[in-house]
Amino acid sequence: MGALQTYNVNVDWTGADERGTASYTSYSRDHEVRVEGKPTLLATSDLKVRTDVSRYRAEELFVGALAQAQMLWLLRIAAKRDIVVTGYSDKATATQRVEGAGSGPFVEVVLRPHVTYGDPGITEELAARLHHEAREYNHLARSVGFPVIVEPVPVPVASA
Repeated sequence: MGALQTYNVNVDWTGADERGTASYTSYSRDHEVRVEGKPTLLATSDLKVRTDVSRYRAEELFVGALAQAQMLWLLRIAAKRDIVVTGYSDKATATQRVEGAGSGPFVEVVLRPHVTYGDPGITEELAARLHHEAREYNHLARSVGFPVIVEPVPVPVASA
């Protein structure tokens, strides 16, 4: 078994007022997510009750974390294999099943990375192997109980 690593995150509810949670619709869901020495993330609830849509939602950050881990693993694998990546973007999509009380589990996350390589001769097969290996190492994707699917945007065919 490997060494254990600890992450410390502070979450503080900033939407409290003198009424507190007197009723479901009376309180703000605004809160802050802080990690020491880093900018504060302004966050809120995903529900449409008293939320500030300009703030991050836990669900968005969760999907972003899965996509971020996939990207970082792919970059690491490419660098170790002397494969130059010059660009990476992802348009991730998550599906959540809404059950009673307006909550429910995520059922799937689909990552759609678009990678630009420095070598125009990178083949579709090599790119697929890199994405597959990155998905196998993606520690966050391995930690959830639903599929995290990687559907990379095809590598452009090098022109002759």
